Amino acid sequence: MMMTQVETTVRYDNGYEDEYMMQEDEWDRDMLLDPAWEQQQRKTFTAWCNSHLRKAGTQIENIEEDFRNGLKLMLLLEVISGERLPKPDRGKMRFHKIANVNKALEFITSKGVKLVSIGAEEIVDGNVKMTLGMIWTIILRFAIQDISDGLAFCALIHRHRPDLLDYSKLNKDDPLGNLNLAFDIAEKHLDIPKMLDAEDIINTPKPDERAIMTYVSCFYHAFAGAEQAETAANRICKVLGVNQENEKLMEEYERLASELLEWIRRTTPWLENRTPEKTMAEMQRKLEDFRDYRRQHKPPKVQEKCQLEINFNTLQTKLRISNRPAFMPSEGKMVSDIASAWQGLEQAEKGYEEWLLTEIRRLERLDHLAEKFRQKATNHENWASGKELILSQKDYETATLTEIRALLRKHEAFESDLAAHQDRVEQIAAIAQELNELDYHDVAAVNQRCQSICDLWDKLGTLTQKRRESLERTDKLLETIDQLFLEFAKRSAPFNNWMEGAMEDLQDMFIVHTIEEVQSLIAAHEQFKATLPEADAERQAILGIHNEVLKISQSYGIKANIVNPYSTITFEELLNKWEKVKKLVPQRDGALQEEMARQHTNERLRRQFAAQANLIGPWIQTRMEEIGRCSLEIGGTLEDQMTQLKQCEHVIVAYKPNIDKLEGDHQLIQESLVFDNKHTNYTMEHIRVGWELLLTTIARTINEIETQILTRDAKGISQQQMNEFRSSFNHFDRVQLSTISHHWCLCLRSREGGKVEFARIMILVDPNGTGIVSFQSFIDFMTRETADTDTAEQVVASFRILAADKPYILVDELRRELPPEQAEYCIMRMPPYAGPGAPPGALDYTAFSTALYGESDL
Repeated sequence: MMMTQVETTVRYDNGYEDEYMMQEDEWDRDMLLDPAWEQQQRKTFTAWCNSHLRKAGTQIENIEEDFRNGLKLMLLLEVISGERLPKPDRGKMRFHKIANVNKALEFITSKGVKLVSIGAEEIVDGNVKMTLGMIWTIILRFAIQDISDGLAFCALIHRHRPDLLDYSKLNKDDPLGNLNLAFDIAEKHLDIPKMLDAEDIINTPKPDERAIMTYVSCFYHAFAGAEQAETAANRICKVLGVNQENEKLMEEYERLASELLEWIRRTTPWLENRTPEKTMAEMQRKLEDFRDYRRQHKPPKVQEKCQLEINFNTLQTKLRISNRPAFMPSEGKMVSDIASAWQGLEQAEKGYEEWLLTEIRRLERLDHLAEKFRQKATNHENWASGKELILSQKDYETATLTEIRALLRKHEAFESDLAAHQDRVEQIAAIAQELNELDYHDVAAVNQRCQSICDLWDKLGTLTQKRRESLERTDKLLETIDQLFLEFAKRSAPFNNWMEGAMEDLQDMFIVHTIEEVQSLIAAHEQFKATLPEADAERQAILGIHNEVLKISQSYGIKANIVNPYSTITFEELLNKWEKVKKLVPQRDGALQEEMARQHTNERLRRQFAAQANLIGPWIQTRMEEIGRCSLEIGGTLEDQMTQLKQCEHVIVAYKPNIDKLEGDHQLIQESLVFDNKHTNYTMEHIRVGWELLLTTIARTINEIETQILTRDAKGISQQQMNEFRSSFNHFDRVQLSTISHHWCLCLRSREGGKVEFARIMILVDPNGTGIVSFQSFIDFMTRETADTDTAEQVVASFRILAADKPYILVDELRRELPPEQAEYCIMRMPPYAGPGAPPGALDYTAFSTALYGESDL
């Protein structure tokens, strides 16, 4: 014990060489006389060497083998001396090893030690006797001799009883005071008689090691019991520390799960709300809000959900490794509950975007129909304006025969005009009906206006019929009629209606989504232009009638202002409308060509999106297959698999800009109101789902490998065993889903234990009864029976040592033997002892220990 605490340096001269030689001879003779002594010295010297080598992060297992190359021998001398030795040779040849051992022996010799019959060749050859002799010489030089300042004895006492002295206040330059302090405390508090005099140790160049060792052995016996209690306390601290860490992880899981579930609870009703807005702008805002949700709000929550599952799996693995019961989250916060809530969110989200786009199309159609209704209604109202007043006039009562004939012809022309407008009124009613069926937001105003038009139309029909009857009664009295004006009226009215219809068609709004639809409109427009020569011929004919009237007027000297009594349409109006028609034709051409250019742009966007999507989709599938292959490989180590997965994760993260670029192209397509794409089977939703699945799969696979590494290190499983486990697991994993059915357990049942053993195995590997077994559960089962883990019985035995074999333990004993934090933890959770003969305040450590491992209801 003293040898591991004291590392001081003392200079020796050559005056002590004979004594070292004598001690070595005595050691040699003892060895020859007692062969069992060799095995005892091997164990003792190995432990002494490791107590120093552990400070450098290494140790030895076979004392004559591990010192053969000289490397650890040189390292041992550097640790115990605090000095640097010459740089060792790194070769593996024999002469390299001899060179390194010679450097170590030369260093020992430089400290005034005479090495007799110990050469580098014997150490390199693994000579047990020479190796043990060399170590004994080092012990004599660097351990037993370095006690003259008294700090070693004080350190020994302070290590086990820090309450007896303050080591930090000792002065190395006061060896006499240090030694007397150590001897007095040992005699007074540890019941160790004062066998040595401080003056003898200081004044003697080389104290007698047998006397020193005899005195040190008294410390060993005094502290043996304390060492046992310290070991028990350390075991309890370790167990309690694991328990406290697991409780913190459980609390963190509960907090994160609550926050994620609360976010899902707030978001799902918003996605389930299908209440449409009344205007296009409001629906566009809804679509922008949804895009912000997909780009900004949801991705962090996907990461949180994935991290929550990883934390849960890590916690369960730690609990299994430490032989603790599995963690059961609060009601409603299981991983399955979160997955179910997340599935509900995904289900609500799935149809939300499609609904938004459908509503936008509907509102766009409604706006188009409403504008068309307003245009036709305005044209009709303009035409019908004043018609009721005209039809209600009784001018025929005072008119001459010529005027009556004129009125009759004018009325006939009006009836022709009225019949020509019948189709327009029917179109207005049909558009109003469609607006009602599509639930237009201002349908009340549309219905009111449509009803007014229909009521006026019916009234005009009634008035027209009544006026005709009156004129026909008067017509019997009229004989003169102006055929030219009548012919003009009859031909000008249809021609005027044709031009008005043509102007409406040329100014009609159109909505198309494909190049083919634009081409169809262009073809119809070309057909219309083909009718223009025929229309121009009709215009020339009407012009001829008008010129004939002027010719007759001029020929017969008619001075009066001649007005066509049969028509309200003048020749100037026809000319103006004809010029307007000719002007609208090229405008319509330009509008159709612009729409054709826009559709070509949309087609380019479709092809651009399809080109990227057709690359990204297969790329994601390839990465998924690579992850699957990597997780099933058994050729390399788990660290190799982890490296491959990390590299794959780096590649995936680096690929994110391609997804972002595709999102940008998708947004351009949606902003252009392009709703279909025949060039690819991939939609942005497919790419998003595949990308999120890829990120989740790589994170889960990395977590599984980390869990396997943790299990392997904790259970002491070698890489060969891990590969054998994976090979066996893959034999039953027919579809390579990293899970197997109960078939392998049935194989075990047929060989070991029957139904009872089968039931026990199923409780271990599939506690939830899912019907499948994961690779982690398979490893846990294969290593559970032989695992070297803490048990409730071991913890109970440790508490019994602290309680001095009593069935209960007192608060003062806990606070004295355990660190403050662990002591208070036990006091707060340990139930009172209910057995007989216990003093007040006695605590039941047996019930507390079994509760830690889930073996009681405490």
